[in-house]
Amino acid sequence: MSDARIPNDDGIQPADIRAVRGEGSEELRTLLRAQIAIGRARREPAAKPPPVKPPGHRPGAWPPGTSPPGPPPEWQIPAPAWRAAARHLSNEINRPDQPCDCGNCPPKETR
Repeated sequence: MSDARIPNDDGIQPADIRAVRGEGSEELRTLLRAQIAIGRARREPAAKPPPVKPPGHRPGAWPPGTSPPGPPPEWQIPAPAWRAAARHLSNEINRPDQPCDCGNCPPKETR
């Protein structure tokens, strides 16, 4: 059976079975491989070409005319302020009924 006689539909036709019985096992392999290829073509999407890279781009480098971002703004806060904020949060979670001793909270006025 040549490629012209292999069906392009969903199944193997009775004429194909008669042809395979008469021609041997190699013909069966050819027919089954063609059926597998037809099934794969139906379920696999076509491969998309990779996007075109800009000219002159070096892998891993920033594009020309740009620079990496600077340090995050959290790094600009001094360490004592971070410690005070962490202590304040800890006081709010663990001792909500007591006055805060973080150093940043104004004292509550009691009358």
